[in-house]
Amino acid sequence: MIRILSFSLAIATVSFGGDWKQFRGNRVDGIGEADAAYPATGFAKAWSADLPGRGLSSPIIVDGNVIVTAASGPEQKRLHVLCFDEKTGTQKWERQFWATGRTMSHEKTCVAAPTPASDGKRIFALYSSNDLVCLDLEGNLQWLRGLTVDYPNASNSLGLASSPVFVGNTLVAQIENDSESFAAGIDPYTGENKWKIERTKKANWCSPVLIGDTTVVLQGSAGLDGIDPATGKARWSFKSGASTIPSSAVGTDGIVYTPSNGLTALKPNGSESPEQVWQVGKLRPGTASPILIGERIFTINTANVIDCADVKTGKELWSTRLEGPISGSPVAAGNRIYVFAERKGLGQIVDVSGEGEAKITGTIELEDTILCTPALASGAVFVRSDGRLWKLVEPQIQ
Repeated sequence: MIRILSFSLAIATVSFGGDWKQFRGNRVDGIGEADAAYPATGFAKAWSADLPGRGLSSPIIVDGNVIVTAASGPEQKRLHVLCFDEKTGTQKWERQFWATGRTMSHEKTCVAAPTPASDGKRIFALYSSNDLVCLDLEGNLQWLRGLTVDYPNASNSLGLASSPVFVGNTLVAQIENDSESFAAGIDPYTGENKWKIERTKKANWCSPVLIGDTTVVLQGSAGLDGIDPATGKARWSFKSGASTIPSSAVGTDGIVYTPSNGLTALKPNGSESPEQVWQVGKLRPGTASPILIGERIFTINTANVIDCADVKTGKELWSTRLEGPISGSPVAAGNRIYVFAERKGLGQIVDVSGEGEAKITGTIELEDTILCTPALASGAVFVRSDGRLWKLVEPQIQ
């Protein structure tokens, strides 16, 4: 039985601009808008703000609002959604809810691990407790749904972390675990299922990626499935297995680069199975998802080495060791990659414009453990720890 508390059926429109509306950006590719002047030589703190409890979710930026989630209390049962002014860091509002599902998780992760998503008018916040909350940009509750009420076995002892994605007019949530695994297309106006499909019963922390507005790619231990986001019907499947931690990356040509037997490039071709373009074992990512910049793809392995390869052939071009350990995924603008290490919250600007190894052109130590993936908007880098949120910009010339 579906139990949903609904408050509004307002129509929403999607406009990107300088926003960063979901995990790894509007297109789920980790790339910031090209015409903004992001940090190049270092980081300066434009502002910072205190956060309650714990949180690994990335911030999202919507219409001048920075939205972030958190969970607090001895068992992380108090769920938070907080909104800050993008320019000043002033807190605009905070909403709190009680978790209705299980809140157990590994000590390194937490209940507020999934990154929220937005359609430009509303915020959809999913938690590891399988609570899904919809708010408007003023923080007014539109609807809430406890997915555990409908699917009581959808959990695992380590916690869930897959972030939902908004595509077309559907919110896609991937809830994969050792028991009641599924993916669902959620109606953004009511919170009800548009569709629901069974998934492999195995713990999985990957997030969906997009091929334009026509296909959402679900990754799991069994492989990949290209799904119509409006109906949930399968377009194609790749059955050779894939990682359950780093997610795939998608090129502008629709080729999917998935962490499978290293890194595998797959080209959907209209048949039931995509064409394998290449496969390179050495390009195996660690926990960070791969990222594409132009004709090159970058992966970061468990030794904190960033490898650069040609997207057409998989041939390695160079590699450079970064400071680690690195848990969050990299994001990029132009030919600069932004990545944060756990230790001391070390932010690194990696210039990949040359043909040889990368150059570290700027760093900052935030003196806090950083595990989240940063967000990019309006020329700034937004990143959070458990207890703090920062807006970082290019230092001013004295």
